[in-house]
Amino acid sequence: MTEKEVIEIANVALAEEFELEMEQMVPEARFNDDLGLDSLDAVDMVVVLEQAFGFKLRDNQALREIRTLDDLHKYILRKKSELEG
Repeated sequence: MTEKEVIEIANVALAEEFELEMEQMVPEARFNDDLGLDSLDAVDMVVVLEQAFGFKLRDNQALREIRTLDDLHKYILRKKSELEG
């Protein structure tokens, strides 16, 4: 799976789950300010992404530091790399 595919899968999964427009799904989009997602949505977001990618994303410290879609994409790519490593 390429970086582009990871980004597309994550963006589509989040857009569908939270009824967002794909035009909103830009790397610099902030979850709270730009996408209107709160801390409760973060739990759902993790579940949706785990289902989309087929592996666990549970790393509380790293997840707390994610603020933008780009941060999320990099986190998923890092986790994917660790699993394949």
